[in-house]
This record gives sequence, structure tokens and C-alpha cells, in this order.
Amino acid sequence: MDTIDKIIFGDNQFFGINHMSQEKAQQLAEQFYDDSAIFKVYQIAYESGIRAIMLNSNDRAKVICDYFLTNKNKYSDVAWYPSIPYPHKYANLISEKGIMPTINEILFKDNSAMGILGMISKGSAAVLGKDAVKMMQMLVDVEMKMFKGLNVKVIFLQNIITDLLLGYGIKEIFYEYCIYIKKKYNALPGLITQNMPILLGKLKEWGIEEVVICSSFNKIGYLMSPSLDAYISSANNNDCSKYQLMAMSTLASGAIPAKEAYSFINQQNIQSVVFGASSKKHIEETVSLIDL
Repeated sequence: MDTIDKIIFGDNQFFGINHMSQEKAQQLAEQFYDDSAIFKVYQIAYESGIRAIMLNSNDRAKVICDYFLTNKNKYSDVAWYPSIPYPHKYANLISEKGIMPTINEILFKDNSAMGILGMISKGSAAVLGKDAVKMMQMLVDVEMKMFKGLNVKVIFLQNIITDLLLGYGIKEIFYEYCIYIKKKYNALPGLITQNMPILLGKLKEWGIEEVVICSSFNKIGYLMSPSLDAYISSANNNDCSKYQLMAMSTLASGAIPAKEAYSFINQQNIQSVVFGASSKKHIEETVSLIDL
């Protein structure tokens, strides 16, 4: 299994996301209202030595992808870690337009004639046969369009989907998703979860290997189910040649000082950290503190 990057730059800060403070989230949304402000922070991250980016496939992600494609010579060594789908995007479209117009918008917008024919063929089979696997593949293809041309290393399934499927114990979708990502996109399949020990145990039980698992991991157990101890134990007993672990929410949305947070993280059997920051000081500080 290809080794993932040790440090990955996240994007929550660009889109007004802060799980602890709505006021902070609003400040971030205002700070990055203009796309050029986002590009400046990416440049700072690049100059700090970061060569990997995780990006949610939200409404502004295409602008970011287009920017890096336009400047591909400058950022040729950047690896990409898309996170799909972006649930709020679909919820907002359905609220605004209804279910059928949303389906039309998602599947056929900006597609070539051949692309539309391929989707119709796959979609018809899915509907007629109630094939959840083909529907999953269609959704992946739609979400990944904006990343075409970029060096995609891992494709993550968002935790809202991962944990729903995990709760129902749907092995087939996990299996087919991982196979599809490897074959169609020559990338590693990734799963974001808030239940890492349970997910890791199920993947082992089902024989699904060569997967990257991204989960909250911090010293206070923030967004970690069932417990901090379970996470530490699962990580310590993990075979990283089969399952690579990536930590997110390492600062618990600002509840833990950076030095204290990464002192804890550096002691864990974790292969990677994804973090978001909006200033040169915080980016450089975090890079200096991570020692996996």
C-alpha cells in the first residue's frame, strides 16, 4: 500500500466551519469570502513544506481545483485527498429545487454527450435493478469531476455516509467503494469516521484491506466514539501496512493548546495528521510540532 503524506492541509477554515464556536466560524467565513485569500494561505502552507491537501467537494472546491490546475507547474508535487460527497450541497439543492431537478443538476450539468450516455446507462441499470453499487459509482464519478487532472492519492468517503453504512453493517458498499476507487481512480480508498475502533474492527472482519481511515484523535476524546482509550488501543494494535490512520480534530476545535495536542499525537501509532489553519504563524507552528 502506498504511504500517505504525514502532514495534510485541511479546508474547514476556508468555509466557515468551527465546531466549538459559531462566532469563530462567522469570522472565518468573512475572512475567506474572497477566493484570493484562500490561495494566499495555500501558498503559505506550500512554503512551509506541506505537499498534501484534503478538500471537501463543496460549492467552492471547483474554484480551488481550477486554480491549482491552472498553476499545475508551480504545484506539480502536491498530492490531493478529496473528501466526498458534501452532504450540505445536496440538502441545499433539494430544498431549493426539489428532488428531480437536483438529480438533473448533479448528474448532467457540465457533462459531455458521451458522459451523459454513460451515466444514463449506468443509472438505468441502477434504478431498474435497485443497484446501490451502481448508484454509488455514479455519485463518486460526479463528485470527482472537479479533481480531474490533479494528483489524487486518497479519495475519502465523508463520515456522515461512512458511519451510516457502518451502523447498518453494509459490507457490500464498503467493499465495492474500495474496489472502485482503486480500479477507476488508481487511488487509495479512504473512510472518514467518528467511530474508528468499530470501523477498523469491521474492515478486518470483512477482509477489506489497504484503506486509509481518518478520524478525530485528540487527548480529550472530542468527537471520538466509543472512547479515547478504545482509540489508543486500536491504533497501538493496528497493522499500518493494511490500514493507515489519519488524525483530524487534533486540537479539538481549539480546546487543546497546539504544543500539548501534538505532544499527545506524536506518541500514538498514527501515520498522518490533517489540520487547518488560517495564518502563517499557526501553519508553521503546527508543522514544527508534528513528529510522527
